[in-house]
Amino acid sequence: MEESNFSQWRPHPWHGLEIGREPPLYVNAYVEITPFDLIKYEVDKATGYLRVDRPQRTSSQPPSLYGFIPRTYCGAEVAALCPGAERGDGDPLDICILSERPITRSEIIVPTRVVGGLQLLDRGEADDKIIGVLEGDFVWSGVSDIASLPQILVERLQHYFSTYKLVPGEEPQIAVQKVYGVWQAGRVIQAAISDYRSLAASHPQS
Repeated sequence: MEESNFSQWRPHPWHGLEIGREPPLYVNAYVEITPFDLIKYEVDKATGYLRVDRPQRTSSQPPSLYGFIPRTYCGAEVAALCPGAERGDGDPLDICILSERPITRSEIIVPTRVVGGLQLLDRGEADDKIIGVLEGDFVWSGVSDIASLPQILVERLQHYFSTYKLVPGEEPQIAVQKVYGVWQAGRVIQAAISDYRSLAASHPQS
């Protein structure tokens, strides 16, 4: 029987999975939330299991799959690309994935082609949201830049991230500063990869 490479133990989604086959254009996305979830799930940094972060406060639901790119980190280099940011948000780089067919499961790896992103500033922290499409998707796989996506899809993503933490009667704390294309998205991903390497170098495994 042909020998295969496999993990004897479940790899940590953030640290153990591969970034992707050809970053920054082709990356892996680890999905935490689907468009059908009314709970905000987030990977537990210590264990790698999915944990309940909070119920969604508003009636707004994610308009796409939502997760992160493994082995990335939003630190100083990501913050330097976001005007007004004092720091990165200290999490893996977030990514939204568009798929023509509904995907209802989380905790899955989605091979993704990057097409652009949203520049978010969340209480002084850079919190970019990369946007990509499912590789091999029969509708979206031909899209190479965010300008080729229907504007309404981009508007829905902007609206969701502008309002998903909104509390009635309080000032908004999140600003979508701009929508950017694939070239800038590549810069942000490369910065997040560099930030992750710096983080890993400063916290070597025992």
